[in-house]
Amino acid sequence: MTETPTRTQTDERHQTEPKTDPETPTETTREREQCPECDGRLVADDEHAETVCVDCGLVVEEAEIDRGPEWRAFDAAEKDEKSRVGAPTTNMMHDQGLSTTIGWQDKDAYGNSLGSRQRQKMQRLRTWNERFRTRNSRERNLKQALGEIDRMASALGLPENVRETASVIYRRALEDDLLPGRSIEGVATASLYAAARQAGTPRSLDEISAISRVEKNEIARTYRYVVRELGLEMEPADPVSYVPRFASDLELSDETELRARDLLATAKAEGIHSGKSPVGLAAAAVYAAALLTNEQVTQNDVSDVASISEVTIRNRYHELLEAEDGATS
Repeated sequence: MTETPTRTQTDERHQTEPKTDPETPTETTREREQCPECDGRLVADDEHAETVCVDCGLVVEEAEIDRGPEWRAFDAAEKDEKSRVGAPTTNMMHDQGLSTTIGWQDKDAYGNSLGSRQRQKMQRLRTWNERFRTRNSRERNLKQALGEIDRMASALGLPENVRETASVIYRRALEDDLLPGRSIEGVATASLYAAARQAGTPRSLDEISAISRVEKNEIARTYRYVVRELGLEMEPADPVSYVPRFASDLELSDETELRARDLLATAKAEGIHSGKSPVGLAAAAVYAAALLTNEQVTQNDVSDVASISEVTIRNRYHELLEAEDGATS
């Protein structure tokens, strides 16, 4: 027969047991942080499933549970292929990539074509899935704008970080109710223009308006409004940031690109860049550097790449050479 402890015995037992503060590290925690032999630092050896002291080499724990994947990968491509997790969340999609997408291929898991009834069923599922992904006007607005940003960024060759930043700027504009009275395309284009300047990969207004569905004046007006209302910190565009792209499109040498950078540095030191278009200065610097390094480039070639008139290139080109002569004399 089991004896049931009385209340007095239970109280005495609680009084004799030491109380531990959950915020105070216990002896076990301290042992895991330091080696019990030499007080050295402990590291986890995942390959051998052990915890080892880096100073004396003592194995403190062994046969630990490996919480990593059960497969091995020897390069990034193999790791992506074997991974069974979904894509990371992203601001470039209106639902942040958390919804389900039904593929357009009418095939089963084995690659076999579906029958006619199954194809009709899958088409109905796609239709309803698309409707549920955009359940209100705000999500439809966001989906259209982010698709427009992705289209323009692809046409301009902008990297993924610029698209992500542009998506965040547009989301902020939508949350702050900046869209009434303005088109979705206009705010999306202004967001992409601002994101490109923030990332140091700017595009000119002429380049932006060429692939946008909005006119240049509306883009500039909306851009100023969005920057002012959202409090974005925008530095003036640096002409040097345009030089690598222009030189690459014209297939110029590294020497010419470096010479163009030197011309712009001299122009800044002389103060002739104030009030001038950074795109025009960059285009003129590339053209002048090509002449100085005996590269075969015409003003028309530079004009096509930079989307700037030949008259502007000629005017800025002479100013850059005069500043160069003045600095060397």
